[in-house]
Amino acid sequence: MVKKQYRSAGEVTFDVFNYLILGIIGIAAILPFLFVVAGSFATEAEITKRAVFLIPTTISFDAYKFIFSTDTIVRSIGVSLYITVIGTLVNLFFTVTMAYPMAKRYLMGRNLFLNLVIFTMLFGGGMIPTYLVIRDLHLLDTLNALILPGAISAFNLIIVKNFFQELPIEMEEAARIDGCSELGLLWKIVLPLSKPVLATFTLFYAVGHWNNFFSALLYINDPSKWPLQVMLRQIVMLSQSAAGDLSSMDPNFVQPPEQSIKMAVIVVGTLPIMCVYPFLQKHFAKGVMLGSVKG
Repeated sequence: MVKKQYRSAGEVTFDVFNYLILGIIGIAAILPFLFVVAGSFATEAEITKRAVFLIPTTISFDAYKFIFSTDTIVRSIGVSLYITVIGTLVNLFFTVTMAYPMAKRYLMGRNLFLNLVIFTMLFGGGMIPTYLVIRDLHLLDTLNALILPGAISAFNLIIVKNFFQELPIEMEEAARIDGCSELGLLWKIVLPLSKPVLATFTLFYAVGHWNNFFSALLYINDPSKWPLQVMLRQIVMLSQSAAGDLSSMDPNFVQPPEQSIKMAVIVVGTLPIMCVYPFLQKHFAKGVMLGSVKG
């Protein structure tokens, strides 16, 4: 028979206080996003009259109809998806293939390469030298300019390296005895055991690519190659002129409110990455902690 454990009044009070504080913080974090979602479905009159609301009185889809009235937003979403998917795959490939050999303590020159990686975390070439390098490599006005320069994150590389170092050496020795090559060892033993850390940095890299707009402003001049975040910035900063340009393509279209357009674009830009997060969230905290304990 299981003996029931009684908790003291102090423990109960402490838990109630924690839940209360966390609940307030959670509500404070989600309320602005709910307001943006509600505003994207609101009418111009309601946004003008009501400063803050979570449920619009009259639901209107004019902002979303306006955004998708041309292929501009759809094309920019496609560009962002391409950059995010291909860029994340490139990041993971180079991070894993560099972290794996650096995790081997017997590798000659390992400390030198590790110090070079750490050096890049402290010192950078700067904006202008980076631009000149990308120009001389003929990457300007190409999507590769948004993918290749940041192929490896030094911080993420070190954490993945630390995770690989913590894997039991006995498994690698047993695999080698069975005739497994280094690539086979990485593919069949190391990577299956590294799902938590790989899922975590998949999310890190994907969010970074999805939210990146400054690199596109520097290296992309062709508007047809702008990612969604640059288009979002254009609409938020120049919404009146941008709205006029888009609405001029359809003279019968009723222009929605300026604020509603901004909120709808924010929702469109945020929703895809929010749909990915729940599938990787369970590995998130575990993956970071596993590789950050030892050096």
